[in-house]
Amino acid sequence: MPGQELARPNPPPAPSQLPDSILDYRVQLNIRGVLTPDEREAISEFRRAANYIAGAMIFLKHNTLLTRNLTPDDIKPRLLGHWGTCPGLSLVYAHTNRLICKTGINALYVVGPGHGAPAILACLWLENSLRAFLPSNTRDKHGLHHLISGFSAPGGFPSHINAETPGSIHEGGELGYALSVSFGAIMDKPDLVSVCVVGDGEAETGPTATAWHGYKYIDPAESGAVLPIVHVNGFKISERTIYGTMDDKELTALFTGYGYQVRFVEDLEHIDEDMAASMDWALSEIRRIQQAARTGHPIVKPRWPVLILRTPKGWTGPKSVHGEYIEGSFHAHQVPLPEAKTDPGELKQLQDWLASYNPGELFGEHGVPNVRILSVIPTEDSKKLGQRKEVYAAYTPLSVPDWMPLAVEKGSEHSCMQLVGEFLHEVIKENPHTFRIFSPDELVSNKLDAVLRDSSRNFQWDEASRARGGRVIEILSEHTCQGMLQGYTLTGRTGLFPSYEAFLGIVHTMMVQYSKFVKIAHETTWRQPVGSFNYLETSTWTRQEHNGFSHQNPSFIGAVLDLKPALARVYFPPDANCFLTTIAHCLRSKDYINLMVGSKHPTPVWLSPEEAHRHCIAGASVWKFASVEGGVRPDVVLVCIGVEMTFEVIAAAALLRKMSPALRVRVVNVTDLMILGPFGSHPHALSDLDFETLFTRDKPVHFNYHGYPGELKGLLFGRPDLDRVTMEGYREEGTTTSPFSMMLLNHTSRYHVAAAAVRGAATTNPHVEVDAHALVSQVMHQAEKDKEYAYKHGQDPEGTYDVPKFYALRE
Repeated sequence: MPGQELARPNPPPAPSQLPDSILDYRVQLNIRGVLTPDEREAISEFRRAANYIAGAMIFLKHNTLLTRNLTPDDIKPRLLGHWGTCPGLSLVYAHTNRLICKTGINALYVVGPGHGAPAILACLWLENSLRAFLPSNTRDKHGLHHLISGFSAPGGFPSHINAETPGSIHEGGELGYALSVSFGAIMDKPDLVSVCVVGDGEAETGPTATAWHGYKYIDPAESGAVLPIVHVNGFKISERTIYGTMDDKELTALFTGYGYQVRFVEDLEHIDEDMAASMDWALSEIRRIQQAARTGHPIVKPRWPVLILRTPKGWTGPKSVHGEYIEGSFHAHQVPLPEAKTDPGELKQLQDWLASYNPGELFGEHGVPNVRILSVIPTEDSKKLGQRKEVYAAYTPLSVPDWMPLAVEKGSEHSCMQLVGEFLHEVIKENPHTFRIFSPDELVSNKLDAVLRDSSRNFQWDEASRARGGRVIEILSEHTCQGMLQGYTLTGRTGLFPSYEAFLGIVHTMMVQYSKFVKIAHETTWRQPVGSFNYLETSTWTRQEHNGFSHQNPSFIGAVLDLKPALARVYFPPDANCFLTTIAHCLRSKDYINLMVGSKHPTPVWLSPEEAHRHCIAGASVWKFASVEGGVRPDVVLVCIGVEMTFEVIAAAALLRKMSPALRVRVVNVTDLMILGPFGSHPHALSDLDFETLFTRDKPVHFNYHGYPGELKGLLFGRPDLDRVTMEGYREEGTTTSPFSMMLLNHTSRYHVAAAAVRGAATTNPHVEVDAHALVSQVMHQAEKDKEYAYKHGQDPEGTYDVPKFYALRE
């Protein structure tokens, strides 16, 4: 038959030393008779059509239906794309369609192999989903030419799956996250099945290895299911894969240990019967587990199905080129005939390869798929994998409760996180099926445990929390939390990712990849907004005195600052009331990456609820109570960004009133970091006039900043007269020490702030100038004494964090 698959040339993996009895855990099925001859022929032709289009997309600029012999002019000037994974992805797509047509399931298709776009785009064209969103991709020869010739060319589809790809909720190219994204997508969607293909190269990543435990957090009564398909084709770019060297016993032992039932799909001679029977079995197991849970008789530790698909790399493609194996080797990974434009022999091989699929039989003279191919595709558009509304139009806004009843009295002391926990408790009550918290085992440590008062964790392998509708997914893997929240968010819900500050950097690149997906989604005409991705960063370096230097790292702030300005938001609420209004805003917002940075320890409440709300709307304001004469005609402006930084600036202002009454201080608190950039650099950036009203036109300004000073310098770059600005922040200095010692080590203490204020004011106020050296020496001497005290007594001097004396500043 044209396009007939051949056996791979590489030998099978060497047998392991595991006992034969492990094979008892393998699911054996009778595959005979599972497909009628007509079904088998239709599925085969669908796969041939998809594989032809995928191969043509990599090579052809003209003659895209192969109506004549190829010439060098028909070949693209640059050959870009990845062929090796495409035949396996087309196989899974065809059989997922069969399952939809047979059972009516609602399914998503999540693709782990990063550059499998040719196969997916081919299938989307065949089912007419490309035209539904991108009308130029009509299901005829003109639309097919447009798709094939434009692939990986300027203005066309990229070689990896991205937000331009209908049906996608996962950015390809960065491997390891498809499985966790799939688990997030099916949470709280009981009728949804996510068919997730995990490449055997991707399976080597740490994030994928941990994500296999995702089912331990899925309650089958309230959520859908993931059907993982591990595509073992044996090779990465230029090396064997780990899974490719493992035999069936070893893989069975691995996945049995993870808690799965294992079924191998590897009968190449009867691959469609094998895959059809395997997917039928997998869905029946999923339904059995769900039915038990939904009738009040849940199975304890159910074993969910996993399919291990073994096919050769680059299956159905060129067998060998210049004496080297292509099919079944790493040479098939990207472009199997890289010199097709200049080498007549390779051009002839390309002609023979593409002709083997018999495109004339598949598409006819008008380029329209034949009736057998169309019979594999769901007739109802909403059932098609490329047109699922969960993917592009499913956003459900949260019912965000009023935070004012939880607000606290100005002048008191409260933990920002404890109050946020109380607020999140109310959010969960009002949104029992559209809000979840994904936390890497730090919820209680970060003082957010009020959310557990009525809603337990959702760890199904723990008898204390299984089948209780918990809204908290707590797994000690930042990657898995990130991936699950991505899937949850992109399918229409809203969530929160609280974490220790030091460890959010683990998901830096995941966050960036996600932001790219959202950016491109903005630029499509058909993807509707989604909820914002909300990070809550606490247990910060300023109060990690018991963990030490290893737990001191605010670099994630800079990672968010580097994002596209339209997406990035960074907030430093200075007290509990400000934090309440900030998190309420973030949970209502759409399409942003929100980062909120705060403290879990009790700290002063500087503002009333009404003042806090006004302050956060403005993003920054003059704090008159801490300033001299309300901040009018200052000699120097002291700027605080961050909870502890704010305390130190206010303490410095109090200190200066006693030591230098002639020095006129204005205190400015910044809660929305993005207002500082030059006007036009960010939607929140202040105009130059508004910037001057806060920071004056020409007076010295000193910033006391929670993060790395370099971030702040980059943000301010472009503002006029920056030579008047000084700043301090985290200097990468830390140890196991007292809270105030951390301020001293990083030059963010009240003494360092006071010294900076004196030096700045001395340039314009002669009454300060005459005593400047003595004043600076005095405060820095006190800094050394406080440092020595902490090392001698193991704690900071008594009264260091007493609040009442600072409230005496209020006018």
